[in-house]
Amino acid sequence: MQTFSFDPVEMPPAAAELRREVRDFLAEHNAKRSPLDRAQSWSGSDPEFSRKMGARGWIGMVWPKKYGGQERTSFERYVMLEEMLVAGAPVGAHWIADRQSGPLLLRFGTEEQRQKYLPPVTRGEMFYCIGMSEPDSGSDLASVRSKAVKVDGGYLITGRKIWTSGAHTAHVMIGLFRTGSNPDGRQEGLTQFLIDLRDPDGTDLKAKNNILVRPIRSLLGEHHFNEVVFEETFVPDSQVVGKADNGWSQVMSELAFERSGPERYLSSIQLVLEMIRELSKNPTAQGHAAVGRLIAHLSTLRQMSVSVAAKLNAGLDPALEGSIVKDLGAVFEQEIPTIAQAIFNVEPRIGDGASDLEQVMGYLVQSSVSYSMRGGTREILRGIIARGLGLR
Repeated sequence: MQTFSFDPVEMPPAAAELRREVRDFLAEHNAKRSPLDRAQSWSGSDPEFSRKMGARGWIGMVWPKKYGGQERTSFERYVMLEEMLVAGAPVGAHWIADRQSGPLLLRFGTEEQRQKYLPPVTRGEMFYCIGMSEPDSGSDLASVRSKAVKVDGGYLITGRKIWTSGAHTAHVMIGLFRTGSNPDGRQEGLTQFLIDLRDPDGTDLKAKNNILVRPIRSLLGEHHFNEVVFEETFVPDSQVVGKADNGWSQVMSELAFERSGPERYLSSIQLVLEMIRELSKNPTAQGHAAVGRLIAHLSTLRQMSVSVAAKLNAGLDPALEGSIVKDLGAVFEQEIPTIAQAIFNVEPRIGDGASDLEQVMGYLVQSSVSYSMRGGTREILRGIIARGLGLR
């Protein structure tokens, strides 16, 4: 049985200095985005914006300098992310590479892999996607059926990945495939691979490598998700991440980075900002009370999330705490559109004539449904938490 803790944390002075720098940058490069565009949060993508961030050293900023990083603290990275999310900046292109793929390679990758795949990320020139989920598997990651069969010099990969965010624009996928066949150990015999989808210059490699990417459009008509099909795709031995058949423990380590950041409670922040603007024009006691409760919840989640950042900065593994933050954050984010609709008595809608409040609400009513699925469903997370506390 584990114990968990969310110790109070004070941000270092360097973090406050960076916050001012990031705000100045956003005032120059993000001011013209509409509230509806800002509501996309970290799913909004703009490669040119990513390159501008890379030029400032704000991608991979905690990584070693020899790979293009800045060796700054997790607190400074946290502040930068926080400001980007609150401003609704289009950080989606480089998000996955910065958040989890890069740290995964730093921990498990070879030196050759790090030298090849990390510096372009820090420059905002290389984007990643994650190949984990599969059709008919839900969030049961141990049920991976896509296979990697050992051949001379590498592996032949066959199977399908689904809900793969950004696969249509990514340069690289880090995919999880079954390399073993022990029926009694579903978490055994899994291996991660680096799979090139396009060259850094943008040349598409998918057809050459027998890879097909099919779009999956959301209720909003957006194309973030994809189904990725592999048909005997050859991946050389040099592209194995970490140890063959050790993919499960590596993925669990990777997910700790995915579940605890400020994106887990700030995805609906644009609607809170629109609520505050509306109340400044038409104040009501009910509205002030509702927004006050939301800010109180937000502050609590932020302190918990910053505490996890402190553990990461200290080299600890806060997988349990990260799961708690992710679960509570999704509940919080999904409640905000419902509260806004009740307080202001307006309908969520998008299009001509709709106010910023109505448009942001209209977007989030539809998109927030997915918040309890991405990064692990609520049921999976609560199972992890219960197991960590010795309750199952």
